[in-house]
Formats: sequence, C-alpha cells, structure tokens
Amino acid sequence: MSEDLKANNPLEGENEEKLDTNALRQIRLEKLDALKAAGQDPFEVTLAQQSIHAADIIKNFEELENQEVAICGRIMTWRDMGKANFIDIHDRSGRIQVYVRVNEIGEEDFAEFKKWDIGDMVEVKGLVFRTRRGEISVQAKSLRLLTKSLLPLPEKFHGLRDTDIRYRQRYVDLIVNPDVKDAFIKRSLIIRAIRNHLDKQGFMEVETPMLVQNAGGAAARPFVTHHNSLNEDLFLRISLELYHKRLIVGGLERVYEIGRVFRNEGLSTRHNPEFTLLELYQAYTDYHGMMDLAEDLIRSVAEEVLGTALVKYGEYELDFSKAFERMTMVEAVKKFAAVDFDELDFEAAKALAKERGIEVKVQHKKGDILNFFFEEYAEEHLIQPTFILDHPVEVSPLAKRKPEDPDFTERFELFVAGRELANAFSELNDPLDQRVRFEAQEALRAAGDEEANETDEDFLTALEYGMPPTGGIGIGIDRLVMFLTDSQSIRDVLLFPTMKSLN
Repeated sequence: MSEDLKANNPLEGENEEKLDTNALRQIRLEKLDALKAAGQDPFEVTLAQQSIHAADIIKNFEELENQEVAICGRIMTWRDMGKANFIDIHDRSGRIQVYVRVNEIGEEDFAEFKKWDIGDMVEVKGLVFRTRRGEISVQAKSLRLLTKSLLPLPEKFHGLRDTDIRYRQRYVDLIVNPDVKDAFIKRSLIIRAIRNHLDKQGFMEVETPMLVQNAGGAAARPFVTHHNSLNEDLFLRISLELYHKRLIVGGLERVYEIGRVFRNEGLSTRHNPEFTLLELYQAYTDYHGMMDLAEDLIRSVAEEVLGTALVKYGEYELDFSKAFERMTMVEAVKKFAAVDFDELDFEAAKALAKERGIEVKVQHKKGDILNFFFEEYAEEHLIQPTFILDHPVEVSPLAKRKPEDPDFTERFELFVAGRELANAFSELNDPLDQRVRFEAQEALRAAGDEEANETDEDFLTALEYGMPPTGGIGIGIDRLVMFLTDSQSIRDVLLFPTMKSLN
C-alpha cells in the first residue's frame, strides 16, 4: 500500500488498495473544494519564502543548528505517529526530514495539516535540529500549503520503472527518481564546464540558423518544412559546420556553438532525431590540434564535474586521464579484420567485401569499402578513448586531403565504448577541390543517396575569399553526457526525447 493511501485516505482497510487513480483524484478534488470553501485556495498563493535548500541544511548543520529556516518542496513520505508526524520534503537539492508536532503548530493548524497528501507542495518554517536517531531535520513552527497535488505519485516502494511512461511523463520521473534528476543536473554542469573551458581558450560562442536552404555539413537526411511568407521549403539544419566556416573566413578565428541539430533518422538507444551538438572551429591549426583540444576538453570536463577522469560506464571503466590511443582507419581494419587495404586494389577490395557478406553498390569506391570494413569489424572493439585517423576521401567531403596520400583525408573520429563521440577535420579550404567534392556528392544523390550533400554555392563563394588553415570538430553532447553519467540510452539524458504519438 502506498504511503499516500496509508496516511491520508479517509477510507480504511482493503478498500484503499482497490482505488484507482480516478478515485484518488476525486478524493483530492473534494479536499481542494473544502479548502476553497474555507477561503484557503492553495492555487491563489503567489509567493513563498525559501531561505535555504535541503542539501545546504545538511552540509552546514553545525552553523545552522537551532537556527530558523524556511524551506519549500514536495511532500514525498509521511509517517503518522498520532500527535507527532514526520514528513520528507524534497526540493531541487535533495530531501530533508520535517518534524511536525501538534504542540508546536497548534491543534487547528495540525488538523489542517493532516488533511494534506503526499505530492503536495508546502512551505515550512522551523528550527534546524538533529533527532535522537541522528537525522538532521527541521522542527516545524508553521506550515503552509502552496500547491495541491491532484494526482497520486507512483507507489513508493516500486517507483516509476516503466521506461515509456518515464520518457513521456518526465515530470513524474524527476519527482520520484532522484538518480534521474542527478543525471540532468550533471548534464547542465557538463555543458557549463565545456563553455568555461572554451571561453578560457579564447573561443567565441556564436549562434547560427536552424532553418536553412541547404542542409549540409554532414551525411544525414534532413527534415523539411515550409516557410509561408517566402513560399519555399526550408530544412532543419543537420550540422553547424558550413556557417561556422563562413565565420572563420570573416576573421573570427575561434568560434563554437552548442546547439540543436535535426536528422531524419531512426530512433534507438543511440539516436534521437534532434540532439545537441558542440561544433568548434579554430584558424591556424589542423586535425592534430583538434585531437589535443578534444582530449584536454573531455578530461577537464570529467574532472570538474565528476572529480575524476576514471569513469564507470556499464561494464567498463573508461580512462580519460591518459593519452588517447591513435590509429589510422587502415591500421584498425588490419588489426580487427585481418585485412590490409594498402595491399588491395579496388577489384580485390570489392571481391573481399562480397566474400565477407558486405554489400557494395555500383557507386561505391575503394574508400567506401574500407569504411564498411571498419564499421563491421573495428568499431565495437574501441572501448577506451581512441582516435581513428585518416579517413578515405570518398566519405569525407569536407576534409582536407593528406598531401602525401590524396586518397585519404586529415580527419579523425573519436570512439569510446564502441561509439563515435567526435568527428574532426583539417578543414578543406580549397574552393576548387571543394566544388569537385560537392559534385561527387551530387552524383551520389542522383544515385539515390538521400544523405549525400548538395552543392552550397554561397559556401563556395565564401571559400573563394580565402579561409585560413583551420581545424574543426563536432562532439555529441548527448553521448558525452551518457558516458559521464553511466547512461545506456540517449533517452536517459534527454529531458524530452522524441516519442511516437499515442493517438
């Protein structure tokens, strides 16, 4: 039986357990009507006094003992001992016990207090003390009902465990699952730490359009919308890249943005159609500089938010404290698939792919096949932070070619626990080569690849004005938060993940 029913339901015995949510709501509505009739409508309260939070009382008990405080929060448990009651109040920082005695607040107020319910929002003024059992508490001198809860919370001892309900009703999830609230508090701290780190490095935070005429900068299918005034279709951005490079051309030199991007892809524990991406671009550096920056940034954020760079993630302990491993894509395929692509020509690579059951379409080239082998055989083995360098040019339309081997680009992806966390380039700043790359992407689109880029003429114009050598990187904020909060699903780090309508 829930504490809610046990303490406050006017019905007694087995009938309590048979009440459904509608019946419980009706009981609470009747209590609300009684309050209104007595001139005590809690929804008319506009201002409450809150001098301190629960965690601060516990942290600073020695200074606060016997001092008066005012706290506000939600009643989460209730232990009725006749003329003395204990309730737990939860606020944004945690919980604190409140001791309510009839002799302290008076019989009339005590009688009104006993009509309240678990889930109600209250204001408590009282003295800080420690109980005989040693628990830091507040002895109530006065209480006030701030908001009446009309729906009962999930049963105390089982909580809210249904993941579909948790994601759809995140407000209830946050109320009853403290670890969920903690994960989102950490998310906020992680983003703040990222901003602080980059600001100290001389980066400038910028904002770029979400509605764009050309959805470029990544291999993804965009969402389409229609602008009525312009009478034309627009896209939701899939990347921040091409606008940031325009700013580098304009001389801003170091820019970053933490923003939402939108990709019309499937739903899974790793993917949500809208997600948060950090992209940054720095003039006069290359992808080696981006590796150093990424390693330093992630290590710094982990240490600041968690107090350590050794992070538990599922069955693994991820070590962000030491230098991240670095290997080329060719080396990774050789190590994990026992195939040396340096020794294969296109026909041999295509034949081997067929032998291994890897589909190769007519538009694919040797570089595409190398990437397929990497995804099939190598990714899942990259548990500790690992930079995979030098991607083939076929899958890297915006990265600069390696001067010594133009079939490959100065690009890396950072993998952790078998998942891509970051993607970075020495940015292509040759407008003539960039046009050729766009033309190759257009050919892929014509062959049916909906994720291929379209030619962005304005971006090409910007490059023709001259972009300095530049390093750029994109880091998935949601995945970083997953790793730093030991969350196995991306939905556990998104307050309101995309869900299929129930209608």
